[in-house]
Amino acid sequence: MLLGNFLIGMREGLEAALVVSILIAYLVKTGNRRALVPVWTGIAIAVALAVGFGIALTAASSEMQFKTQELFGGVLSIVAVCLVTWMVFWMRKTARFMKSELEGRLEGALNVGPLALAAVALLSVGREGIETVLFLWTNIQSSSGGSTQPIIGAALGLVVAIVLGYLLYRGGLKINLGRFFTWTGGALIVVAAGVFGYGFHDLQEADVLPGLNAVALEPHVFFDKLGTPGDWLQTVLQGVLNVTPQITWLQLVMWAAYLVPVMALFLRKTGPSRPAPAPKKAVEPAPSS
Repeated sequence: MLLGNFLIGMREGLEAALVVSILIAYLVKTGNRRALVPVWTGIAIAVALAVGFGIALTAASSEMQFKTQELFGGVLSIVAVCLVTWMVFWMRKTARFMKSELEGRLEGALNVGPLALAAVALLSVGREGIETVLFLWTNIQSSSGGSTQPIIGAALGLVVAIVLGYLLYRGGLKINLGRFFTWTGGALIVVAAGVFGYGFHDLQEADVLPGLNAVALEPHVFFDKLGTPGDWLQTVLQGVLNVTPQITWLQLVMWAAYLVPVMALFLRKTGPSRPAPAPKKAVEPAPSS
């Protein structure tokens, strides 16, 4: 779980870091340093809201009965996967235009005032923060080995993302962002498939869906035969792919139903958009003699 959450923290954190660096660089470049105060205020509020959202989820879940907790976790897992999937495809499509889009919003906010600047920063960073917290929370809840390692993995990923974002801002690091988001997006889809399947397993444990005892695979039997190496391998596979000791048929089917079509769509090459054909000029009638 440490590696999986590290990937989530780094991928999602770098998106937020890129947003922040674009906003700050634009204000510095255009000589609007006074506007940095409301922008940093909006960023701070966005971070606080994301942290508060995670605390609220944990507190609400801890007060629930077992079946209610499983229902809550299962629904949020599916919602989180839907949000992350949308984000992965959105980033792939609009990464090239993100800078110009953010700068356009910021330019308009400069003409309105400090509150508008804070709102742009809050909305731009807050969306990334809420998505990240929700996906990390659901991934941590599916961990059977405690929450310490997943939290450490997420924290390390966020630290790496902040460092990369700062280096990109200072110009000390050159990254092919298109390739980076393609590779990490594919890896994130694999992680999301495990969360998606485990979300349906949670719904089975909540007695919302049937088939909890219809076991398709028992990876723990194979890992137990390997001894100590099997324990390490099971920990890695469960942390990255959510390969649980027992996998129900519904969990396996939903895992495949998500992974196969989503990965196929993500890896499909999209050709360059064709320019619109020039309008045909109307043929003028020949002048009458």
